[in-house]
Amino acid sequence: PDTDVATLVNGRHSCQKRMALEELIAQRLSLRQLKISASKDRAEPLEDQHCWLQAIQKSLPFHLTKAQSLALEDIVNDLNRPVPMLRLLHGDVGSGKTVLAVLASAVAASSFCQSAVMVPTELLAEQHFSNFCRWLEPLGVNVAYLTGSTTGRVRKEVLTSIANGKVQVVVGTHALFSEDVRFYKLGLIVVDEQHRFGVDQRLQLRLKGISSGLCPHQLVMSATPIPRTLAMTAYADLDCSVIAELPAGRKPVRTVVVPDNRRDQLVQRVIQHCKEGQQAYWVCPIIEESDTMELQAAEDLEQDLIEGMFELNVGLLHGKMKVVEKERVMRAFKEKKIDVLVATTVIEVGVDIPNATLMVVENSDRMGLGQLHQLRGRVGRGDDASSCVLLYKPPLSKIARERLQVLRETSDGFRIAEKDLELRGAGEVLGTRQAGIVELTIADLVRNADLLPMVIKVSEELLEAFPDRVDPLIERWISGRSQYGSV
Repeated sequence: PDTDVATLVNGRHSCQKRMALEELIAQRLSLRQLKISASKDRAEPLEDQHCWLQAIQKSLPFHLTKAQSLALEDIVNDLNRPVPMLRLLHGDVGSGKTVLAVLASAVAASSFCQSAVMVPTELLAEQHFSNFCRWLEPLGVNVAYLTGSTTGRVRKEVLTSIANGKVQVVVGTHALFSEDVRFYKLGLIVVDEQHRFGVDQRLQLRLKGISSGLCPHQLVMSATPIPRTLAMTAYADLDCSVIAELPAGRKPVRTVVVPDNRRDQLVQRVIQHCKEGQQAYWVCPIIEESDTMELQAAEDLEQDLIEGMFELNVGLLHGKMKVVEKERVMRAFKEKKIDVLVATTVIEVGVDIPNATLMVVENSDRMGLGQLHQLRGRVGRGDDASSCVLLYKPPLSKIARERLQVLRETSDGFRIAEKDLELRGAGEVLGTRQAGIVELTIADLVRNADLLPMVIKVSEELLEAFPDRVDPLIERWISGRSQYGSV
């Protein structure tokens, strides 16, 4: 009767914290057990038999950063072993994860195995395909492209080349785990923007690679930096490599927050920016889950900007476009035939135009920190100084004000992730990590974030000193999810 009801409702009672601690320990133990179990699987050891790693790095117009080199060393060491690699590569936007995926694929091809590179959008698939071709084809490595838009004779030819081993690397979207996709010898799976895929989908792709009792190696990549204690809890089944530095010469993006009633001044600023030979994005996200509303808003904005910027070329890019239309627009933007590109959040990942040095984001006060940071990462990809303008409709809520202030103060994705965890919750930071950690009964990763260091410590001590107590604890809290732990 003396218990504070508010403490109970908020989940902060000492008894609730005790149960939350136990549940989080059980969750982490289940993932650690899955990792131990996965270590008993066998894989084809992949080695750089043709010295292609050195050849590719010599051809690059830049040197790998120290963080990239360390992550590459982790990946290559994993690939060399007869145990399937299960590694998470996470780092900030623009930190250079793609080139490491290319180098890993080169090792697989050098060992006469295929690689499947799965990405969430066709736009990102197109860009990855271009990069993989540029770096691998000079070595004689054949790269194919497969998405839902690949149809008819072209699709049939690609499927045949995958099945007979003529293609060593295939870059694609969800289409890669279609029933008619059969690999000759799949040795490596790379999943980019891993939080965009369901666990079922990653499992389907992994099953395609199991042959003669051997499992494919897996590299999953995320451009959403993850706080360390959260990563050690939620991804306890994966080895982690972190790229915490940007390539040399990259300048931080200057971020400003502007109320919507200063739109006319902003339009004039964008016109001046483009007259100086630079390009700009104008991003138009709609918060409601409606493709139709998003498309309408983007088309309306495009029309407004055409009228207000009549001396500039304004283009439009959105997710409902056919692939050929998207390619046409992106090619025109790359060739500087478009000055201002109005876009939906389809450009959140995968767009790399160094001459685009200004971004304007509508409705920024209603977006999550992670998404805003991803969008901002589309500028500042060259040597020139870049800016990001966050438009908002006053008055700002307290949380929105905090969110935008963080973006003004820092470009550090890991610090932003910590704040995102505090403001929005683990779902925003982790995406849809469906196996285990977000399926909590008592615990909450945000509310109980202070318990995570103890969760890590106790779970490791149990595994080492009291292994007989691990399974009963897991069974008490978790059942029926173990099949997903190896994806």
